[in-house]
Amino acid sequence: MNPKRPVAHRLTDSVASELEKRILEGSLKPGDRLPSERALALGLGVSRPSLREAMQQLVSKGLLSTLHGGGTFVTDRLEAHFADPWQDMLKDNPLLHRDLLEVRQMLESQAAALAADRATDVDISRLDAVHAALEASYELDDLNHCIETDVAFHQAVAEASHNVLIGHLTASLMRVVHGHVANNLVHLHARPQRWSQLRAQHRAIWQAIREHKPQEAALAASEHIEFVRRSIEDKALDEARRSSALRRLGEAAAK
Repeated sequence: MNPKRPVAHRLTDSVASELEKRILEGSLKPGDRLPSERALALGLGVSRPSLREAMQQLVSKGLLSTLHGGGTFVTDRLEAHFADPWQDMLKDNPLLHRDLLEVRQMLESQAAALAADRATDVDISRLDAVHAALEASYELDDLNHCIETDVAFHQAVAEASHNVLIGHLTASLMRVVHGHVANNLVHLHARPQRWSQLRAQHRAIWQAIREHKPQEAALAASEHIEFVRRSIEDKALDEARRSSALRRLGEAAAK
């Protein structure tokens, strides 16, 4: 018969599991600095030696990293290992953008439906705040802030789905498409009617979730990604026409 593990060891495992759960659910996000050892031990109700051992377990897993004299941080291991190679491949393979949008459409429509079904009052308050920030960026005509709040809005919807994998997959996809989102928003910003449509789409997703209407939320999210797909195709067509016009101008000048 195997001897029982020491109580201290079981406590360490329990603390490590609690911290890992917070990382998985997104309470602790990549780049977040953990509270001081004293404050964290007090909050978890454990001794500092037990906390240190638990944190070391997560360092060994690659979920935490420590800087000498600089604290302990959540790593981006759950996202970066997926995102990094895809970012490079998207640059060299334009057709992957279509595939990526198909995945986003499936993932975000499901996330919106689940969020509408599962969102708590805390989730709704957070969505309200993120959507208000997005609306403010539209009102101020602040394109850079709009890009950041657009990404934050979609991530908040994913996390409100209460599906850990959806939350992390969405975060990974947002890392991959961040520059792509920025370019598309610049394109739409120059077209007031489409810019207004984009704003209305985000509002529709937000309203359907806060009113707990899963089917409407899924449809709103799906239509939003379809709109993004069409706008990207329009942007590519505009660029092709511009290049063609410039070539004709160059050839005429050379005659």
